[in-house]
Amino acid sequence: MNISTHYNPFEFTPIYLASQSPRRAQLLEQIGIPFEVVLPEDSHAAELLETVQLGEKPLQYVQRVTLMKLHSMQTQVMQLKLPARPILCADTTVAFGEEILGKPLDAADAKRMLRLLSAQTHQVHTAVAILSEGQIHTACVTSEVSFKEIKEQEIQAYIDSGEPFGRAGSYAVQGFAAAFISHLSGSYSAVMGLPVFEVAQLLREAQK
Repeated sequence: MNISTHYNPFEFTPIYLASQSPRRAQLLEQIGIPFEVVLPEDSHAAELLETVQLGEKPLQYVQRVTLMKLHSMQTQVMQLKLPARPILCADTTVAFGEEILGKPLDAADAKRMLRLLSAQTHQVHTAVAILSEGQIHTACVTSEVSFKEIKEQEIQAYIDSGEPFGRAGSYAVQGFAAAFISHLSGSYSAVMGLPVFEVAQLLREAQK
């Protein structure tokens, strides 16, 4: 594993990024945070952490999953005897009211979600947790995203692009779905997957 090398004007300490998301990596690079990607050794167990519990609200869900990912990665880092560095975990969920819209199971599921979000406003919750020197620093950002009315042929074209798959809510704000978004209130980077302002603040807090 190698620490990403790029200009670090704010002198952030190097961290472990416990995510395979290229978008989260891109956002860390954007503000100069040096990082090393560390992925779960047991990918199946990691996926099970994202199982929604009975009666769980979207905010409860995203915060619980983030903390569970953090504790799991803490154990892995210790077992591998890696150098001590802050560990960053994050999770993003799309919610329509109290309904959690996860990654689509298939094209039919993606179509269902996009129809649900069409001409409506929904919420995107992104939780972040950083473990540094035994202390956990957390933040959770909620943004509201409004979609225009999406025509059936647009939904089908979007599904055919392949972009909805592997994305919470069946869309990517930084991709083709930008053509559907009439308004966004909150943090654009959080909707992408990582609220860069809050991450910078948490790291500053952890470095005190």
